[in-house]
Amino acid sequence: MRKISILDAKTLGKVPNLSRLSAYGQVTTFETTGSTETIQNIGDAEIVITNKVIIDKHIINNCPNLKLICISATGTNNVDLYAAEEKGIAVKNAVGYSSNSVAQHTFACLLQLLNRIDYFDHYVKSNRYSKSDIFTHFGPAITELNNKRFGIIGLGNIGKAVARIASGFNAEVIYYSTSGKNTSQDYPRLEFEELLKTSDIISVHAPLNEQTKNLISSNQFPIMKPTAIIINVGRGGIVDEAALAEAINSRTIHGACMDVFEREPIDADNPLLKVKYPQNLILTPHNAWASMESRTKLVDIVCENIEAYLRTNT
Repeated sequence: MRKISILDAKTLGKVPNLSRLSAYGQVTTFETTGSTETIQNIGDAEIVITNKVIIDKHIINNCPNLKLICISATGTNNVDLYAAEEKGIAVKNAVGYSSNSVAQHTFACLLQLLNRIDYFDHYVKSNRYSKSDIFTHFGPAITELNNKRFGIIGLGNIGKAVARIASGFNAEVIYYSTSGKNTSQDYPRLEFEELLKTSDIISVHAPLNEQTKNLISSNQFPIMKPTAIIINVGRGGIVDEAALAEAINSRTIHGACMDVFEREPIDADNPLLKVKYPQNLILTPHNAWASMESRTKLVDIVCENIEAYLRTNT
């Protein structure tokens, strides 16, 4: 029977369709796989499923039965693609499974900053509202998205989903293409500096590469509006975290939402964990992508990739 090894099943969580994989062979599941355990955990498997576990040339050369690597993510930087090609090993990633989830998370974080639901919820539950002499409470200012300029960095599938939602709030959507190749006719394309200077919201949905590493750092924050909010649900390393912490501490910008970090899990001494105005900073643990629907679709795509492989190799 064909053998299948899942190297880091914990990164998928409990999804209802994971049992589908047993239709393709004998499945061995590892919750996590350390760097010294990869060869052992792959064993004599023909098919391997990995999210973040690195499969380099050394590992490929020492797993002679390996024929298909399914990456349960979009990025492929954890696999040595050249070594795999040399050995005739197919590598398949997953695309387009998380656009709705990431877009929804983008606005969940943004609206928390704009509407301060946490503050007002606590105000009522602490019985302060019951003692009020008027029907309402003003507290932190609430800001509307209506007529705000919403700058998107990276107008791919996720960026477009965010743009559609922003348009529903009657925001003015603009974008910047980090590759220079995107020429969408749906929204105005601006140069990078102009987007930073004029946007009320700056939302990052780009990949991490040579063009985007520290794209937003200490030189960029001072040219933004003091009321600006920046959101990074793209990749850690695009926004310089130390520079962002300083921008919030000095109130150079109003606030930020960060779902991705240069090191994950986040370092305990990351300056973002110690900002002076934590109410202006939303931090989430790289889970924007992880709705149940998104993870279920991801497993379906992995299954489709396996089926495509089997059609040409049986």
